[in-house]
Amino acid sequence: MNVISPRPNAGLAAALRANTVRHTQKFFDWDAFPSNRGFPELERAQMRYIGAGGSPKVGEADTLKPEHFTLSLIYKHVGKYAACHAHEIEESFLIIDGVLTVGWERDGEVVEVRLGPKDMILNARDIGHGFRNDGVEPVLMSISVDVGKPLPPRYLYHPKHGHAPELARSFGAEPGKTLPFDPNGAHPLQQMMIPYVIRHAEQPTVRDAAGFTRKTYVGPGGVPSDTCRKEMLGLPAGVGVKPYMRDVEDAFMVLEGSLTVGWEEHGQVVETELGPRDLVLNPAGRRHWFRNQGIGPCTVWSVIGTEQPETVVFEAA
Repeated sequence: MNVISPRPNAGLAAALRANTVRHTQKFFDWDAFPSNRGFPELERAQMRYIGAGGSPKVGEADTLKPEHFTLSLIYKHVGKYAACHAHEIEESFLIIDGVLTVGWERDGEVVEVRLGPKDMILNARDIGHGFRNDGVEPVLMSISVDVGKPLPPRYLYHPKHGHAPELARSFGAEPGKTLPFDPNGAHPLQQMMIPYVIRHAEQPTVRDAAGFTRKTYVGPGGVPSDTCRKEMLGLPAGVGVKPYMRDVEDAFMVLEGSLTVGWEEHGQVVETELGPRDLVLNPAGRRHWFRNQGIGPCTVWSVIGTEQPETVVFEAA
């Protein structure tokens, strides 16, 4: 069983603190995307945890340096939308609260999918996409761009370029050119989107021998990728794993409950407890572990800096 060292390594403790982001110590930035200035219908706020995530506001002192991925939260009011744009790399939207409409555009046609809590879409490279809150409550989602320093988004339909508001809001589709997402649809754009949508309730749950569960969203068993793996972990109270190490970084963001994360170095250990929307980034080569020592279950969003299948054999603590 892992225990806190009676004389913890001060440098190790400081390093763990430096790699921990507390939700209550961060602030949402309502001017994260300057291209939206002057267009209230595009209003959204960003909270940056790892990297800038497409915002030009890079290198902030309270934002962790990215390697293989970025991670941020986006807050979207009811009725607002994000204009259709594309990236050179994959970008995932994981819904935390609310219902979000995401549209993919190609040749003036759009397919729209509605995503609820714990659903995810991985937006493919160079595919035009936008999102809109058609619901009755604000949307909070986690966005992860699968490269440390993504290029600025390339806007395809945006009111600043003179596109009609109706066209921009529909992500570039003229009337009658929008199709609903259909997992059995025959339209080429529907077919293209199908493998990139993950429904939490439909994704298989795998129980690890160490006692926790995982649903793989991106990577083997989920959406194919050549960049990162993304998983939803479930830990019953009292379940944890012994220290392990990766040759790439991994990050944990708590969605529900609490998670204790520990680091080990030269026989000494330090740990920190994360609450909802707190995050820790574990660097490559760092021996670390996780444990749910709370009174209820814990749900964790995990991003790993490789697309390769899991090589860690977890042992119950």
